[in-house]
Amino acid sequence: GVLDLHTFRPAEVRDLVADYIAECRERGILEIRIIHGKGTGTLRRTVHAVLARIPEVASFRLAGDGAGGWGATVVTLVAPA
Repeated sequence: GVLDLHTFRPAEVRDLVADYIAECRERGILEIRIIHGKGTGTLRRTVHAVLARIPEVASFRLAGDGAGGWGATVVTLVAPA
């Protein structure tokens, strides 16, 4: 349940996050962590905007200190019906 975006181009992030969420739900993984890095915050804002538009996302928040802090986002997904 961890997606590290460091190796992807920013243009790939929107589709990648949506596809990853769909795959995790299919496999029964309902809590995931997306590592977007700290940097300038642009990638974090993009990831959060994508997550806010996906109905299968129950909630998301910045990770705690032990899980990447503000360089990662923890996402809770809605269980498939």
